Amino acid sequence: MDTMITVENLHKRYGKKTAVRNLNFHVPDGQVTGFLGPNGSGKSTSMRCMLGLDAPTSGHVNFSGTYSTGEAYSGAFSALDRKAAVAGSVLDSYWFDPKRSGRNHLRAIASGAGISDKRVDECLELVGLTQAAKSKVGGYSLGMKQRLGLATALLGNPQHLLLDEPVNGLDPEGVSWIRRVIRQLASDGRAVLVSSHLLSEMQQTADRLVVIGRGELIGEFTMDEFLSEGTTIVVESREAVLLAEQLRREGLTVDVDMDRVLSVQIPQGQSDAEIRTHIAQTALSQGYLITQLNTVAANLEQRFLAATANAQEYRTQTPTEDQ
Repeated sequence: MDTMITVENLHKRYGKKTAVRNLNFHVPDGQVTGFLGPNGSGKSTSMRCMLGLDAPTSGHVNFSGTYSTGEAYSGAFSALDRKAAVAGSVLDSYWFDPKRSGRNHLRAIASGAGISDKRVDECLELVGLTQAAKSKVGGYSLGMKQRLGLATALLGNPQHLLLDEPVNGLDPEGVSWIRRVIRQLASDGRAVLVSSHLLSEMQQTADRLVVIGRGELIGEFTMDEFLSEGTTIVVESREAVLLAEQLRREGLTVDVDMDRVLSVQIPQGQSDAEIRTHIAQTALSQGYLITQLNTVAANLEQRFLAATANAQEYRTQTPTEDQ
């Protein structure tokens, strides 16, 4: 059976406020799934419900079709003897006892889960905290606490990982390190769900995306699918207007930006290489000279802002020069 997290009709209400509304998505094994949404969109609430830390109002979550959380399973996942082997998580960097050393923190968690001290030392080494293991957690930087949180999540060698803002507080070297670790964990066959506001990093890390806004699903995409809508082919030609007319007749969407430059949208289901080849062949057949033919890719931040424009909790007007 594939190892996968499946979220089905997840709904969470706090009094009259609906935080999550009928969410459906999946987190497949062997891939990093980015979990994106504006502030207040329900990402953290969703993760807590997935882990059984909060009880959903309705709906449920399946881990590999074996372990579930939801209204019919309230508390069942949290009470599992093998929970540490099913799902590990990093949701909060502030819950540690500041008087304990990093090693003793991990030993306390491991003891409760029947995990050996040998595994504690392995996890400390994995996250680069071996030399700081005897130091009190109260003296750790935010980045060190993030590393300790990841070590805690990995104690049971879990099949699934849920990480909420794992790069928060890390310096550039630490951000690069966590990216490599997350990619390796997915390569080992784990299903990894990662929430982050650092979109440039997410673009380098995630294979696929789940995007939500105001507690509702906006869409589930591969990274290439999500970025393709904002990716265009830029063509420079002295016959740009004539070339644009011909390409439109052939079914492409084309804008003439200037007299000699046009941009061509990539149709859904086709690659930029296919469209570049098509444009070149069309120009050659018509005898038009092309002096530039480039793919201009959208970045994740641009696409995210466009996709969530109507779901932002706080929206401001762009200041003008007169203001």
